[in-house]
Amino acid sequence: MTLKEILNQAREGKWALPHFNISDAVTLVGILEAAKELKSPVMIGTSEGERRFIGAKQAVAMIREYREEYKLPIFLNADHHKSVGMAQEAVDAGYDSVHIDLSASNLEENINGTKEIVSYAKSKNKNISVEGEVGYLVTESSKVYKEIIEVPPESLTKPEEAERFVRETGVDRFAPAVGNLHGIAANVKKLDIARIAAIREAIGGVAMVLHGGSGTPDDQIKAAIGAGINNIHINTEIRVAYTWALRTFLANNPEETTPYKILAPAIETVRAKTMEKIKLFGSGNRV
Repeated sequence: MTLKEILNQAREGKWALPHFNISDAVTLVGILEAAKELKSPVMIGTSEGERRFIGAKQAVAMIREYREEYKLPIFLNADHHKSVGMAQEAVDAGYDSVHIDLSASNLEENINGTKEIVSYAKSKNKNISVEGEVGYLVTESSKVYKEIIEVPPESLTKPEEAERFVRETGVDRFAPAVGNLHGIAANVKKLDIARIAAIREAIGGVAMVLHGGSGTPDDQIKAAIGAGINNIHINTEIRVAYTWALRTFLANNPEETTPYKILAPAIETVRAKTMEKIKLFGSGNRV
């Protein structure tokens, strides 16, 4: 099945396809072990920084091999690529999906740049999925904030701008700003569920993506899915689980030098966190 077909199933069935970012093969193993056990399709993302660290072709090769071995729909996404050139590099490397994030630009520039990537990507691979974004998130990715974060009203996505953006660019997936934040703030996140529903109505059947899912209360996640979200990104919670397990093991075993022993608890903790999210999103037993 293609990513578009799975996202359509998620939209119609009122569940969400999980998207987890990775920085290394250790995190990937933990995520995919959970997806395999729960029979869930999954998206694996690499930001620009993560892609540079892992290697674009290396990431593509890992996903291809795991997809064949695990017999699961696993899709590799170039997450939050901030320029046309960087997004084109991911397309050329063989990514299944690319997220061109020009949300810091004005709407006209955002539309033009996103449209350029849609055209480029589809000319290379008709099944590649392209995501665009309107509205902006006011926090940095994967940071745990000690302060309260306020979401300015002007940062939120307007339904009429979402409709125009989707219509003019031809994106497969649309990411709005609806009270979501990257990272985990000191205050509880508050998603604007009514805005999600309005954007869903405005953009029709195009997949809608929630970024910054980490730290969002379960009831809000469920409400967002009910209102039209069918793809949810988790990164910070995975990283926090990974580093907590690693630090705990090293503190308790200061003499250990064998990497696979040191990293085993991190894999298990990532697996457990991933299973938690798959169950919350309702993506288990879909393959």
